[in-house]
Amino acid sequence: MAYSQGSSRLQYWLDKRGMKQAELSRRTGWSEENKEIGWSPRMISFFCIIAKEMPPEALYTFSQILNVPMDQLNHWIPD
Repeated sequence: MAYSQGSSRLQYWLDKRGMKQAELSRRTGWSEENKEIGWSPRMISFFCIIAKEMPPEALYTFSQILNVPMDQLNHWIPD
C-alpha cells in the first residue's frame, strides 16, 4: 500500500518541544536564503501551514532536530 503526505504535524511538534519556527530554521542552517538549493527562511513556515510538501531531506532533518520519527511529522493518507 502506498501513502502520500497529508497535513503537516510540524507545528504540533515545534509547540510540543517549545521551539519557534525561527529556531528550527537557524538549527537547520536554512535561516539564510540559499538559492543554490532552493531554501529560504520562509520554508519552515510553508511546511507548517501545509502550503508545501516536505521533501525527504527536510523530513529527516526535522526528525533529527526534534527527536521525532519521520513518519510523525505528517498525517499520512493511503492512496
